[in-house]
Amino acid sequence: MKLGYTIVYVPDVAASLRFFAQAFGLRQKFLHESGMYGELDTGDTTLSFASHELAAMNLPAGHVRASDTAQPLGMEIGLVTDQVEAAHRRALECGAQELAAPAQKPWGQVVSYLRSPDGALIELCSPHAA
Repeated sequence: MKLGYTIVYVPDVAASLRFFAQAFGLRQKFLHESGMYGELDTGDTTLSFASHELAAMNLPAGHVRASDTAQPLGMEIGLVTDQVEAAHRRALECGAQELAAPAQKPWGQVVSYLRSPDGALIELCSPHAA
């Protein structure tokens, strides 16, 4: 077993793909012609986005829309970079909301938290020194 992908359900798949491309330099890998599903090229594990309409088709009992909540959901997208401060600033310029500015953690990492325009919680962090 291995983690293949993470899917974030969003109001506008193309807009989410654009935000992550502009803010973090992640390349769009795929966008279905329906606009209901898309992927970013993020290495071995794919970060994907699907529309709330697609979620409704797959989850008939419903789901919590991160885009509609006052606080972020209890899960995050973690992006690793040597340039946390610069990436954080760029994300803010692209429309992210700051939740926690970059800070040095006791274990050595620099970490910040943002909320994307589609409501997803994003952690930016420097590589973890093992």
